[in-house]
Amino acid sequence: MDKFLNEMEREKPMRFSSHQLRIATNNFSNLLGSGGFGAVYIGVFNDGTRLAMKVLNGSSDKRIEEQFMAEVGTIGRTHHVNLVRPYGFCFERDLQALVYEYMVNGSLDMFLFRNNNIIEFDKLYEIAVGTAKGIAYLHEECQQRIIHYDIKPGNILLDVKLTPKVADFGLAKLCNREDTHITMTGGRGTPGYAAPELWLPFPITHKCDVYSFGMLLFEIIGRRRNLDITRPESQKWFPKWVWSKFDNCYWASFNFVALRRRIERD
Repeated sequence: MDKFLNEMEREKPMRFSSHQLRIATNNFSNLLGSGGFGAVYIGVFNDGTRLAMKVLNGSSDKRIEEQFMAEVGTIGRTHHVNLVRPYGFCFERDLQALVYEYMVNGSLDMFLFRNNNIIEFDKLYEIAVGTAKGIAYLHEECQQRIIHYDIKPGNILLDVKLTPKVADFGLAKLCNREDTHITMTGGRGTPGYAAPELWLPFPITHKCDVYSFGMLLFEIIGRRRNLDITRPESQKWFPKWVWSKFDNCYWASFNFVALRRRIERD
């Protein structure tokens, strides 16, 4: 019964004290990674559950508050196998943090770009489909549509079975389904993945996530970044390079079929 009640309690985001999180992370002694958003630490709850705690930082208190509200405002509304599971948060004077389940295999970009871990294409296909399901849930199944704005391999985390889970909702935005377009001030997203309308004066919809997912698919198939300055000029922008390959394959296939029909006819 105690285990059942503990599980029920974790179904909604909990508010932790900074003291609780310092104990769980051994006073932030196990750094998992860091970036522009802050640092992520590994910790353990009293029941043995491992956690990943993201300590927020930013150029101003307002920026931290905006990121905090974006993440907490979304994690309380989501529950899907392909979204990182939230445990709770902390918002105190000396600590603003978000607590998530720990993903033992890290992010997808580690497997695609950074080391020799090779995932077979059957599994990569499952990762792509699982990621698409997570995004579709955000767009179509939540009470309010959630736009992520930063879909990329670094924000797709993998559990022990390599199940993909969309993470990092620091740029996310809630919007009503009847709204056909969204008003924004300033650009969002990561260059190379962000849709053009996020940086130009064009109408913005949830389809900007679809654009980013398309870039992610290119990278999964090619196992390389969509923008790689170490490669020849013709390969710098991945979609253009892929299209040229597809175009060549299409006409080669078309010519082969035409040739075969001619041989059969003759």
